[in-house]
Amino acid sequence: MSTSRGRRALRRWIPNQHGAWAMLLVPFLAGALLGGFVGRHALLLPAWLLAYCTAFHGQQYVRLRRLSRNPRAPRRHLAPLAGFGAAFVLCAVPLAVAHPWLLLAALCAAPFFAVNIVYAYRNEERATVNGIIAVVPACGMLLVSDRLGSGTVDSGAWTAAVACLLYFTGTVLYVKTMIRERGSEAFRVASAVYHGLAVVAAVSLDPWLAVPFVVFLLRAVAMPGRGVRVAVVGAVEVLCSVLLLAFIVCGHLFPC
Repeated sequence: MSTSRGRRALRRWIPNQHGAWAMLLVPFLAGALLGGFVGRHALLLPAWLLAYCTAFHGQQYVRLRRLSRNPRAPRRHLAPLAGFGAAFVLCAVPLAVAHPWLLLAALCAAPFFAVNIVYAYRNEERATVNGIIAVVPACGMLLVSDRLGSGTVDSGAWTAAVACLLYFTGTVLYVKTMIRERGSEAFRVASAVYHGLAVVAAVSLDPWLAVPFVVFLLRAVAMPGRGVRVAVVGAVEVLCSVLLLAFIVCGHLFPC
C-alpha cells in the first residue's frame, strides 16, 4: 500500500509532459559535447531539469487557480512547486556565483516563460504557438551548456542550436498531426511543408544535417493517418532526437 501511495505521489510531482524530456536533454547534451564536459555540467543539468519542473507546477497552479471549482486542485501543486523551486535554488546559486553570465541567460529565457504562464492562465497550454515558444529557451540551453564547457560560443554551437530549433519546432507540428489534430488536413499539410523547408534550411547550415532532416520529413509525410499508438509516436520521437544529436556531433567532429 505504501508503494502504491509513493507511486501516486511521484506521478503528482513529476510533470506528465513526456515529450518535453527529449527537448530538455538533447540541446543540453549537444552543447556539452560540443563545448566539452566539465564538472559544472553535473550541477547545470539538475538545475535545468528542476527549473522545468518548477515552471510546470507554477503553470498548473495558475491554471487551476483560475479554472477549478475545487480549491484543493491548485493547492496540490504548491508542495512540488516549493520543493522543486528550493532544489533549483540550491543548484543554481553556486553556478550563478561562479558564472554571473548565467543570470543574463536566465533573463533572456524569462519572457518565454512569462508567455507560457499566460497560456496556462488561459487554459491554452496545448496551443501550437505556446509549444513553439517553449522550444526556444530549451534550444537556447545548448548555447549555455556549450559556453559552460568551452568558455565561449562559436558558430558551431549556433548552428547546432538552430538545428535543434528546426527539429523541435517541427516536432510540435508533427505530434499535433498524430494526436490532437490527427484528422486535420490543414495541420498535415502545414507539417509536411514545414519539414520540407526545414530540410533546405538544415542542409544550408551543415550538410551533415541532411540525413536526419530527410528522415524527419519522411516521418512527417508517412506517419499521419496511420492510426499509430501514442506510445509509438513517443518512441519514434526519442529515436529522432538521438539521431539529431548523433549528426550534430558528427558535424562537429568531421566538418565538411
